[in-house]
Amino acid sequence: MVSIRRSWIVGLSSLLLLLPLGACGGSAPESGAAGETDTSTIPLTVGAIPDQDPELLQRLYSRLADYLEAELGVPVDYRPVTDYAAAVTAFRVGDLDLVWFGALTGVQARLQLPGAEAIAQRDIDEQFHSIFIANADSGIAEIQDISDLAQLKGRTFTFGSESSTSGRLMPQAYLGQAGVDIETDFRGQVGFSGNHDAILKLVEAGTYEVGVLNEQVWIDRLAAGAVDTDRVVQIWRTPPYYNYHWVISPEVDERYGEGFAERVQAALLALDPAVPEHKDILDLFGAERFIVTTNANYADIEAVGRKIGKIQ
Repeated sequence: MVSIRRSWIVGLSSLLLLLPLGACGGSAPESGAAGETDTSTIPLTVGAIPDQDPELLQRLYSRLADYLEAELGVPVDYRPVTDYAAAVTAFRVGDLDLVWFGALTGVQARLQLPGAEAIAQRDIDEQFHSIFIANADSGIAEIQDISDLAQLKGRTFTFGSESSTSGRLMPQAYLGQAGVDIETDFRGQVGFSGNHDAILKLVEAGTYEVGVLNEQVWIDRLAAGAVDTDRVVQIWRTPPYYNYHWVISPEVDERYGEGFAERVQAALLALDPAVPEHKDILDLFGAERFIVTTNANYADIEAVGRKIGKIQ
């Protein structure tokens, strides 16, 4: 194989020597000014933590990618990831440019990529809540106050992902305030069910007596008739906290030009429920609007993350 390649190169060199000098000019494809690559053909990669059913996420982010592509004038690709940690890693190494994170994963991602910015959140994310649910046969009474969480000691319990803000971080913080140690006070090993739909199904089936999930998923599944309310009930709604948001890499301005991150932010903020195509996207997000957010809004989340060891 090596001798064939060498013969081909020698033959090609001889042929080039026979060509007129004028034939050598202008044959290479142009790649932009001063030989630069045309960045308008490089896809903006979009991702999200896999917090719900994968088919729903594919439908949601495919529609959003089409919208952003039309608004920004560059290709936009949605790239699903396997778990929450994979979303953070993909953002850090540059495989994802724009990611829909929960509050905890957003903080983790920004700490690993200096210059990354939180740019937008849903209107509901500045006053977000988790919902504690129980299997109806457990006999657990409705909780009126954080201190009442102590009645969950000795029960079986499941969180969502280990890195979920609404399905683990903030619920664990509130349990701690009530004196509940997740390592020792529940019966058996605490579960980590992966996503909010899984939590709901496991508690409904009685696999766990108690679980905690994203309020928006709970509301949406109730509205869709996907919850057997004879089998699972809400027992507590947590106090509010900041949650989901879009985080963008600083590399996008280097690739597409200064101010590109601001253009992405403007496109997200421009989604208008009065426009049917926009409303479809907003409905899938469970939002009326996207609003501006900043890194500073998640300082309390970072503090809780450090306290329970999810941020070093």
